[in-house]
Amino acid sequence: MRRTISTIWTLLEGHRGRYAMALLALLASAAVLYAVPMISQAVIDGVLLIDEERSTPIAKWIVATLGGTDHLRERLWLPGIVLLAVTAVAGLLTHLRTRFATGAAEAVALSLRDRMYDRIQRLPCATLDLKPSGDLLQRCTSDVETFRTFLAGQAIEIGRAVVMLIAPLPIMFWIDWRMTIASIVVLPFIVTFSLLYFRRLRPLFAAKEEAEGKMTTTITENLTGIRVVRAFARQEFEREKFAGTSGAFAKADLVLYARFATFWATSDLLCFLQSALAVGAGLWLLAGDRISVGTFFFYISVIGLFIWPVRMMGRILADLGKALAAIDRIRDILNTPDERFDDATEPFVPQAEGGVSIEFENVSFAFGAGATVLDGVSFSIPRGSTLGIVGPSGAGKSTIVHLLLRLYDYGQGSIRIDGRELRTIPRAEMRRIVGTVMQQPFLYSKTLKENILISAAGHLNDEDAMRNAATVASVHASIEEFPQKYETLIGERGITLSGGQRQRVAIARSLVQAPSILVLDDALSAVDTHTEAEILRSFRSRESQHTTIIVAHRLSTLMHADRIIVIEHGRVSQEGRHEELIARSGTYRTLWEIQTSLDDPDEPAEALATEVH
Repeated sequence: MRRTISTIWTLLEGHRGRYAMALLALLASAAVLYAVPMISQAVIDGVLLIDEERSTPIAKWIVATLGGTDHLRERLWLPGIVLLAVTAVAGLLTHLRTRFATGAAEAVALSLRDRMYDRIQRLPCATLDLKPSGDLLQRCTSDVETFRTFLAGQAIEIGRAVVMLIAPLPIMFWIDWRMTIASIVVLPFIVTFSLLYFRRLRPLFAAKEEAEGKMTTTITENLTGIRVVRAFARQEFEREKFAGTSGAFAKADLVLYARFATFWATSDLLCFLQSALAVGAGLWLLAGDRISVGTFFFYISVIGLFIWPVRMMGRILADLGKALAAIDRIRDILNTPDERFDDATEPFVPQAEGGVSIEFENVSFAFGAGATVLDGVSFSIPRGSTLGIVGPSGAGKSTIVHLLLRLYDYGQGSIRIDGRELRTIPRAEMRRIVGTVMQQPFLYSKTLKENILISAAGHLNDEDAMRNAATVASVHASIEEFPQKYETLIGERGITLSGGQRQRVAIARSLVQAPSILVLDDALSAVDTHTEAEILRSFRSRESQHTTIIVAHRLSTLMHADRIIVIEHGRVSQEGRHEELIARSGTYRTLWEIQTSLDDPDEPAEALATEVH
């Protein structure tokens, strides 16, 4: 709980003053509300019944302040006006309390959403690999909203319950200690019962939040892959899958509120017992002429003011449990170290135009405690040259690209860029000089122009660079055929484009960046051979502008690379030019023969199967 309070205090930074104003308004409204039964007691004992002997000093002072007994007996409307005024002031203070609290809560939620989004942008890929997107979405939306509701309502209600209980105690003991004891004797049991029950319920809140996160993840995955679902007619499977996660969430909710049904019944019984004890004690003392009618009325009114806020602690604790679970999930993200905690502080500037040199020396890498992905990989790429990488799926080709981008840090070995160790280069600068095109590029639901120029920071109107890049990527002609040309809105993930068009737009986006290193990670897999040849021809004419790494399964893409390496089982098994590799036996030659055989319709299927095996 101490950690939670510390987290809340930290999140309130910059808005604590406004929240303090809400608490002050809360204290003032409580004081004003308790003035109502005190004025009523004074009027009953000092004006209507005139019980001077048992009338309290406060009651006498109130009567004297309002003009005295005779004055008030002739003007009974005056106490009514005063009560209306007091109630109006209490209402105004309640309004201010709510306004300050909700204002602070909204500001905190706004800041927290921004912080959560910013932190997720900077979380290490190793962390994101372990957290479903739907769960992260819920933490940034539902959990933040739960925390906002807690600050705006439940936290204030907890303060209100405490103040409404503690504020009148000195006056109550001063007026009559016997009635005070009778009025609060059951309250410790109510509070203790609520706290103990809350501790038992807290794990159920966490289970409910987790179930909701899984349900959100299912929805997110379905919407993201809706076309795959329909292509394979998996709607019924997805419906049953969602029914499972939705049912688990409903079950967690039902278990929680079944426990609350017991809590409500027991807490109601204790509250009614407290009221009954106070009324019984008051009637007994009143029958023995040991308290006045006004005093009896005062205690019954005061119990009504504090017993139900205390009883509502059950409802408050229900929301508090949900809020604490949400705070824990928010804190989990905010406390996760991000990529900004980087030892690299020295800026990096490529030594000259025309790309950079890259050296991998005995580099090994594994994802967490998993199997080794790269095992002692070594190769070098001179400045301005092109390296081709080929190998079976899962061999570690894309991992080399990820290490170069510092999405992950290598465990052993050395990677040097222009002779400088990669770990000493800030991530942001490394990603600025590397233009990467993945096999499945992500395009935004924006215009083609916005998608291409998104990497040209500060130059979103550089149309010449945009058109030149699109021409090199062999997509300019296709774009010009669209009715709105570069202003064409391409839809979510570029769904209105073909696979090849998406890849070529992504290539243009990387070229606009004017990178020192251009990485094509199977980025030509969706284009036809003619277009591929045009793109590669354009790249060869630009070889002096950047160092190029091409990862591909189609060997025709790599034929003109200055050097090709074959990755198998995380190791470099072959290295050389295309002509050298096909001239000697090995994996590369086998792949070349298989791919060229596919172009020969007379090649027997059995022979191909043997070669693949």
